[in-house]
Amino acid sequence: MSNQKLKVAIVGASGFTGSELARLLLNHEGVSIEMITSESHVGKPFSDLHPQFFTRLDIPLVSAEEVSKKKLDVIFLALPHGVSMDFVSKWKDSGAKIIDLSGDFRLSTKEVYEEWYNKKHSYPEGFATAVYGLPELFADKIKSANLVANPGCFPTASILSMAPLFAKQLVEDKSLIIDAKSGLTGAGIKASATTHFSNVNENFKAYGIAGHRHTIEIEEQLGALAGDQTTVQFTPHLLPVDRGILVTAYAKIKGEMNQEKLTKIYRDFYQDKPFVRLRNEAPGIKDVRGSHFCDVFPVWDARTERVIVISAIDNLLKGAASQAVHNMNLMFGLKESEGLNQVPLKP
Repeated sequence: MSNQKLKVAIVGASGFTGSELARLLLNHEGVSIEMITSESHVGKPFSDLHPQFFTRLDIPLVSAEEVSKKKLDVIFLALPHGVSMDFVSKWKDSGAKIIDLSGDFRLSTKEVYEEWYNKKHSYPEGFATAVYGLPELFADKIKSANLVANPGCFPTASILSMAPLFAKQLVEDKSLIIDAKSGLTGAGIKASATTHFSNVNENFKAYGIAGHRHTIEIEEQLGALAGDQTTVQFTPHLLPVDRGILVTAYAKIKGEMNQEKLTKIYRDFYQDKPFVRLRNEAPGIKDVRGSHFCDVFPVWDARTERVIVISAIDNLLKGAASQAVHNMNLMFGLKESEGLNQVPLKP
């Protein structure tokens, strides 16, 4: 890779993910932010939408139509599900690599997508070329990809919590239960009755029970690791906090297990994965807030003969924006950790 900076566009500026992408890329030595788009705020400075960027990133917002007029190296799509697919189809031959942060290309086929997202897919050809962008599992494929499907936030924390065991085919079929909690930003920036302050404050509730769309994403990736189909019981919950995901995963194990053996399995699997930290105690969401880390804590419960794994991520970073930057680094042969070395923000 030459010393010339990558020319980058962020498509979709209004949301939390778009602003976090901008924050990371602004401090990335290998990147130049060429344009940021917003159809409803064309002409306004980006910092008008996100005042934390005042005097740091005042670039005027443009329409997405302007993207095809400029020679770019990378296009980040920070758009809702069902919207990104049309832009991928439009820009697939532009010469720019595309990192899609929506769910439009995360699953295996058009049919699976339409069943779980309840939307028609307009560009099914993309499934054949899209690479699932979880660097800890697919770094080699990501390096040569032109289209990367950035994983969902819940799937990132869930898959990383169980990947070492599925890779060794140690999990009993239909035994995996994932209890996951997310901060409010996981629901996006658009207000709704569900995310209204009075409904969230001092409250805690489950949603998407027995049918959340992230279930199939977790099942497909863990099943691929094990070389067989798998079934997961996944239940997400909404926490009255800004950001963070905490996963508690429970599973029955094939064969003999103890804590020493379990710890070794996880250490061996993640030994060269710098952004997965194996903890000696259960992590909290503040331990990873504002960072690209996924903290993982595997426990063997001899009494119940189950493995319990806790994982924690920042849903806006490891679950979205910083994972996209990590993928970009791999796609262009940059240092893997470039722009991603933030120490978690605490308190």
